Amino acid sequence: MSDSRKRHEALLYHAKPKPGKIAVVPTKKYATQHDLSLAYSPGVAEPCLEIAKDKNNVYKYTAKSNLVAVISNGTAVLGLGDIGPEASKPVMEGKGLLFKIFADIDVFDIEVDATDVDKFVETVKAIAPTFGGINLEDIKAPEAFEIERRLKEELDIPVMHDDQHGTAIISAAALKNALEIIKKDISKVQIVVNGAGAAAISCTRLYLALGAKRENVVMCDSKGVIREDRDNLTSQKAEFATDKDVNTLEEAMHNADVFIGLSKGNVVTPEMLLSMAKDPIVFAMANPEPEIGYDLAIATRDDIIMATGRSDHPNQVNNVLGFPFIFRGALDVRSTKINEEMKMAAVHALADLAKQSVPEQVNIVYDEVSLSFGKEYIIPKPFDPRLIYEIPPAIAKAAMDSGVAKEPITDWDKYREELMDRSGTGSKEVRLLHNRAKKDPKRVVFAEADHLDVLKAAQRVYEEKIGIPILLGKKEIILELKEELGFDADVLIIDPKTSEEKERRIRFAQTFWESRRRKGITLLESQKWMRERNYFAAMMVNTGEADALITGYSRPYPSVVKPMLELIEKDKGVTRVAATNMMLTKQGPMFLADTTININPTAKDLAKISQLTSVLAKMFGMKPHIAMLGFSNFGSSKSESSVKIREAVSYIHRHHPHVIVDGELQADFALNPELLAKEFPFSKLNGKRANILIFPNLESANITYKLMKQVDGVESIGPILLGMSKPVHILQLGASVDEMVNMAAVAVVDAQNKARKAKK
Repeated sequence: MSDSRKRHEALLYHAKPKPGKIAVVPTKKYATQHDLSLAYSPGVAEPCLEIAKDKNNVYKYTAKSNLVAVISNGTAVLGLGDIGPEASKPVMEGKGLLFKIFADIDVFDIEVDATDVDKFVETVKAIAPTFGGINLEDIKAPEAFEIERRLKEELDIPVMHDDQHGTAIISAAALKNALEIIKKDISKVQIVVNGAGAAAISCTRLYLALGAKRENVVMCDSKGVIREDRDNLTSQKAEFATDKDVNTLEEAMHNADVFIGLSKGNVVTPEMLLSMAKDPIVFAMANPEPEIGYDLAIATRDDIIMATGRSDHPNQVNNVLGFPFIFRGALDVRSTKINEEMKMAAVHALADLAKQSVPEQVNIVYDEVSLSFGKEYIIPKPFDPRLIYEIPPAIAKAAMDSGVAKEPITDWDKYREELMDRSGTGSKEVRLLHNRAKKDPKRVVFAEADHLDVLKAAQRVYEEKIGIPILLGKKEIILELKEELGFDADVLIIDPKTSEEKERRIRFAQTFWESRRRKGITLLESQKWMRERNYFAAMMVNTGEADALITGYSRPYPSVVKPMLELIEKDKGVTRVAATNMMLTKQGPMFLADTTININPTAKDLAKISQLTSVLAKMFGMKPHIAMLGFSNFGSSKSESSVKIREAVSYIHRHHPHVIVDGELQADFALNPELLAKEFPFSKLNGKRANILIFPNLESANITYKLMKQVDGVESIGPILLGMSKPVHILQLGASVDEMVNMAAVAVVDAQNKARKAKK
């Protein structure tokens, strides 16, 4: 992607459809005058009076208990430096977004026009009653140290400067595990820290708390080694000044066991790496370019344990592993501080999590056969779903043990369940899907690439490394649109109707005819059909000249699915093709089937559709909980559709007793475990929320998923075609660019899965 395109896309993302990345959303009803009289005057007076009697009631009657302020003065923003409070706001909004999507914490971002320490501290203290916690961000050193120290001392809510402590906590966990792998004692290793800003100082302090020895640490800044005989050292730098006879980073690296990089890119050479001790640990955490490139470091030494700040290499030191979950635990016990005990608890919890058996969902997301503790897996992955229910309890317990928790937790099992419920966000599922596709991109045919939106989607798929697009359509139009979009990548463009493709058309037609000649298709008709892009695209996938295809943007679904059913065989053992939509809801992802293929399926068809949908759900790392939906519950109606559903459930219970499926059920009972348990405690779905909904006919399924999209704004991925031997997927007419990108990711993941099955 060109720099100008990146800039344009970033600006457009922040400006449209409405400026910014976060918004305030009501949490109470407000539709009637009665609702409003409770929300404001006169009803609001009652909680006000209760809070006036006891200030602690503010946690009971307001959002304070789940509200964090992300506060900056814009003096040290990312890699941008001192750009001021207004210019820092996009970063603070971004931090707010991360708090919400990873830990369900609400955020107000506050940009303060104050560089003076006293003025800044007084401003934050004055607004602190609004919040349950304060996350300081992008404040330059040394002021950052004093600001955090004073606010921690003078406020009774959790305060943390994430730039200091986030990287420190994550890297300390990684260091602890790396040392365990190579069997080195932290008290004996020689550590070089390159960088002397807030993050470097806090990292080094935490390493000392973990057991490193002060005399074994050498810290460098832009002038070289920080020595005791240097003039004008800040108190923080003086804390780590050395009396060793070393002056440069190169000298410091000689025989060092550990290198910690918090400086700038490409300052470490292969020669420096070779001078380090046996089994070196190198955390090159400068972004976007590490102090030494991952590939270069690995090629230089095969005994290295390497971590960076980048997501495209193993062992990413990412602050999102820390701050959302640290504040989550602190808020949930109403901690008055984030103290050293809580930070160390985070270190140990993260380190321990990396040593546990990795759930299959994480393996699937990162396209690993089996992630396990070792040199390339020393800290958990950012998308590990266990973070939300493993790290906050450790923080909460440390707060309780150290005496700073005002609301101790007594039922830890219940607390973990509450944390799991908080993690159900659809956008997270999209990220997981894309991340898995990127691990092994496949060739995806875009059969309608001479449409602007389709080409935009193909461009996104290419630039985000989700897949390798093959563009079908009128070549001159595609080239013209590519130029318009600035899509200058050299990707394959094919126009099936041109003379250039005659040989391939003939070859495809021959293959097609041989498979259909006893079904009324002539060779001439086959040759004619191969001029049609959907037939041509399907044959590309059939012959292995492409791995997957998506189509359907410009044509009605029935006309597009026909060539797929004619050309692509059903998967082994499949008698009924179906389709499902993955709905990304606030309760988590759920699959609705059959949404596009089977108009009025039989009982046996419904059983097969549920089986196909279950296989897909497992492919996405979900344990299927299947509800067969109807307008009645468990035999209360003798209607034809109700009887059909019961027969389908009975068939599955007899032949697949291990499958968690039940029905017929009304939708509210299927999606409300408490309601189901109260009325139907015998159900196999008891205690579970259904994540696969099977409908009695196409009408009900199609209407439901489209209503959910339009009325509730639920994001949908699909329809995903089930039961085909090849990854072919059909879009809804006029699908959005985002929907096409998501479907392309589905196609890639489907192709990955089918390739693995073929090897077995």
